[in-house]
Amino acid sequence: MSTNKNATIRYQALDRCFRNPGRKYYIEDLIDACNDALLDVDPKSSGVKRRQIYEDIKFMQDSKGFDAPVESFKDGRKAFYRYTDMNFSINSQPLNEQEAQQLKESLLTLSRFKGMPQFDWVEELTARLEHTFNLKTDDNILSFEENPFLTGREYIGNIYNAIVSKKVLLITYKPFKTDRELLFEIHPYHLKQYNNRWFLFGLNNEYGSITNLALDRIQKINESKTKYITNTKIDFSDYFDDVIGVSVDEAQEPQKVVLKADDDLLPYITSKPMHGSQKIKKDEEGTRIELKLQLNYELESTILSFGEKIEVAEPEALRAAITNRIKVLNLKYTTCV
Repeated sequence: MSTNKNATIRYQALDRCFRNPGRKYYIEDLIDACNDALLDVDPKSSGVKRRQIYEDIKFMQDSKGFDAPVESFKDGRKAFYRYTDMNFSINSQPLNEQEAQQLKESLLTLSRFKGMPQFDWVEELTARLEHTFNLKTDDNILSFEENPFLTGREYIGNIYNAIVSKKVLLITYKPFKTDRELLFEIHPYHLKQYNNRWFLFGLNNEYGSITNLALDRIQKINESKTKYITNTKIDFSDYFDDVIGVSVDEAQEPQKVVLKADDDLLPYITSKPMHGSQKIKKDEEGTRIELKLQLNYELESTILSFGEKIEVAEPEALRAAITNRIKVLNLKYTTCV
């Protein structure tokens, strides 16, 4: 049984019932107690059934659960449930096997932030948890794609805190295409990682629109005294649904993109889709990949990453952009060094 949020709420409710010496809790009472606890957290909860409570009791009794001394006591034709040791509580027990495994997995995920500025506390927390709960995690089990030498990582903590605290930032920024530094006043809303780089999305005071800034081009960050404007328009959980990467054009509608692909590329494209809208079709002309998304630089780069194995069939604007980039690339390789 997965110890998810609802299960944890039920175990806590049952624990309170089992260690209450002043009342007899029959199965119907346990169901009511669990339902009340679930409704307190989620008014839309569909509740819990009798069978689930029996399974919860069995799990709590099991050594892989809480090894709880739950017993049923006959009371006429019915039975009530109670701890035989009234001093027992699941909250005073060491971690069970499932909880220990889940905590180990969480520590492995946290290890991704080790060494990152502003996240020094992660290493201290990991060490304390490993010592307190007698856990030992192997950092060599998982490897995340990270660039420890990427500049701008040192700003992540400050930007994150500014988003949480709703603080406006004055950011000195140096774009790739100019040597001139620019000053942006940004209401920070969201941090996103793409292709090993971090990007900040926030409201630009000057333009009144969302600006996307690469952290590795930030030169300096200061706090502004301007009143923070809360984000009430953009849901960043679906903001990037129509693009590959981070370049979102709010004025551009998603377009149908058709790509011709070599058959030997099909297993790779199938197992690692280019985009969530991807559809693969096969006919007498070969394999076609259909996408529906905005046209941007990241899409072009993704297509070019497959080299000669993919050809843009439509739209014509995308085909022309790819053609032009191939011509420039070909010119560089045919020109004598």
